[in-house]
Amino acid sequence: MPILASNSGSRMPVLGIAADQRGRHHVREGKTMYIPTTSIPGEFAGRRALVTGGSRGVGAAIAQRLIDGGATVVTSARSSHDETPKNSTFISADIRTDDGARQLVHAAHEALGGLDILVNNAGAARAHFGQIPDAEWEDSLAINFLSAVRVTNAALPALQEADRATVINISSGVAANPPAPLLHYGAAKAALASWSKGLAAQLAPVGVRVNVVTLGMVATPGGTELLQSVMEAMGAGVEQAYSAIPLGRVGAPQDVAEAVAFLASDRAQWIAGADLHINGGA
Repeated sequence: MPILASNSGSRMPVLGIAADQRGRHHVREGKTMYIPTTSIPGEFAGRRALVTGGSRGVGAAIAQRLIDGGATVVTSARSSHDETPKNSTFISADIRTDDGARQLVHAAHEALGGLDILVNNAGAARAHFGQIPDAEWEDSLAINFLSAVRVTNAALPALQEADRATVINISSGVAANPPAPLLHYGAAKAALASWSKGLAAQLAPVGVRVNVVTLGMVATPGGTELLQSVMEAMGAGVEQAYSAIPLGRVGAPQDVAEAVAFLASDRAQWIAGADLHINGGA
């Protein structure tokens, strides 16, 4: 992961957390923001997908990409948003608990009639300066790691009944080198990646592929305040974080959606246990 030098001479990692649309302006000459691509018609025809954390941002982009490819999609979050794909079925759910995860999967199965694709995208990061309270550790582990474990466990019977089922877990580059204010978030995402690797080996023999997509800085609403607070705590600014991305721009949610679509498709039928880093080369 690239290292930034602060004004004080200290070194710090480039963070794998969300930025806002201002990242569009930090590009090299001749570079542009995300260039729209065309989905393969009918690529996911007849496929049924559940995307957690799918009401906005990266999750909404993933859901829309699967829909564009012909999938029938259920999105979930604690509340809907203007970005929630209108042609998806939205289910309000709090998957930090086992009961919440089971209720979501049951409702999604009822709506879809089965399940072929599960995208565990739900997550949240809150910066803490100083000692991180136990309650914050527990909440971070619950939403950023255990929610995926619980939803996947509840969905396994349906996934094993499906043909060519796949699970894709969304992690963060913060897992590899977390700054102090995000230690709890980084630890939870590291646990997610480790669990995913073991789960991939466990489920491959029964025909369920498990992979991870690990994100760098992606332009999503609301992420800039977090990024700015963390970078300022390390003596730097968001401008330095943006400029350190080798490909010259902050990622778009659609960049992530394309990676997820590839791993969910038959083009990736011999890929399991992989961790695909989407970070502009950082």
